[in-house]
Amino acid sequence: MSEKKQLSVKEKAAYGLGAVGKDMVYMLSASYILYYYQDILGVSAVAMGIILLVARIFDAFNDPIMGVIVAKTKTKWGKFRPWLMIGTLTNAVILFLMFAAPTDLSGSGLVAYAAVFYILWGVTYTMMDIPYWSMIPAFTKGGKEREGLTTLARSCAGVGSAIVTIFTMLAVQGLGRAFAPADAGAYLIERTGFKWFSLVIAILFIAFTVVTCLVVKENSSVDMKTASVGDMFKALVQNDQAMAIVLTIVLVNTAMYITSNLLIYFFKYDLGGVAWYGNYTVFNMVGGAVQILSMMALYPLMRKAFNNIQIFYIGLGMSVLGYLVLLLLSTLGLNSLVLLLIPGVLIMAASGMNNVLITVFLANTVDYGDLKNHRRDESVIFSMQTFVVKLASGVAAFIASLALQAFHLSAEATTEAEQAMDLSLNVAQASKTGLRMVMTLIPIAGLILAFFWFRKKYILTDEKIEEISKQLKGEA
Repeated sequence: MSEKKQLSVKEKAAYGLGAVGKDMVYMLSASYILYYYQDILGVSAVAMGIILLVARIFDAFNDPIMGVIVAKTKTKWGKFRPWLMIGTLTNAVILFLMFAAPTDLSGSGLVAYAAVFYILWGVTYTMMDIPYWSMIPAFTKGGKEREGLTTLARSCAGVGSAIVTIFTMLAVQGLGRAFAPADAGAYLIERTGFKWFSLVIAILFIAFTVVTCLVVKENSSVDMKTASVGDMFKALVQNDQAMAIVLTIVLVNTAMYITSNLLIYFFKYDLGGVAWYGNYTVFNMVGGAVQILSMMALYPLMRKAFNNIQIFYIGLGMSVLGYLVLLLLSTLGLNSLVLLLIPGVLIMAASGMNNVLITVFLANTVDYGDLKNHRRDESVIFSMQTFVVKLASGVAAFIASLALQAFHLSAEATTEAEQAMDLSLNVAQASKTGLRMVMTLIPIAGLILAFFWFRKKYILTDEKIEEISKQLKGEA
């Protein structure tokens, strides 16, 4: 096998562009599928909760299967790019159909439509997501180049997520007003807007992936290590530090996903206002920027003064403080957007740092497992990260759905005339209070559990990692 050349700026940019596209698609589905079907189309919140939970668990178990399929693929274009392109094309089509539900569907037919297309979306997304991340060893050298490209791709993925988080509701309103009938109410405007916005995102997704596949040339002979579900659980049983981090990831991510699922309802039904989506957009814009900056600047800055475990604790403390401030402000009726940005900045800054730290902690468990079990389970450990993040998102969506059902929050239940006004005026105070408590107190409980679990179980301090590294070098 010929030695790989140093990656060019063009290749790095092309690979990063693929991450932007795929996380735009992921964020649109993850953040707005519940809102689209439950709030706009009127599907039962409990039904949507069950669909999202089952689909995400199925999708999590589907990851290792797709890994095996990709590993066994042999074509003149390599084993990764064909699936990357096939997965992108099919996922883009499914994404559009998922947000373009036929207007004549209702009741059980609409529930079935949502279930089928959401499950298909998950399967086709996995079809391109697994080869995207797995192909890095096929066109990079090891060491710093590989680590640098992975960091770049993760940052680009964050940009893709931020773009959709920030601009979705403004784009939906703009496209909805442009393509819906002139006399359409708010309900039809949003439904139409999501349809055409999903088409725009799908087209960009395909275009960005085409650039990645054309510019990035993989080594078709490279081996790909795959991990079965059995491998994952075996690694957990044999590596107590991996178990410590995996449960921490579940708790931290479930807390964050509960809030992200309910945030749009908070702005629409609690804070209210005719143009609530403008405040929602500004809030997400600031939060997204803070999250990216905390990954790229705040974490490296704090690393100069604190070790990683201390930074993790600081991040958990910032998140809890942010949730408490959010609950206090909303309870006191202090609904100024400027004030609400304070908890938003605290929570998103902590989230950005924790995204980096979780990856670092997982890498540490690989070295620990190497010393303890004489086996490096890199592919297994990092496949497990995807598995548990998807599991957490499913659990969070189910909890959020139960809350929406209990508090009777849905625009579909209101008249078109009511939707043209401030919807918060039509929502009972008890429902608003319940929404605030679910999106703050439950995440706080999860973060506190994460703190005590992590503190009790995780032992890989900087000194311990340095000691393990010396021992491994001594055995080599």
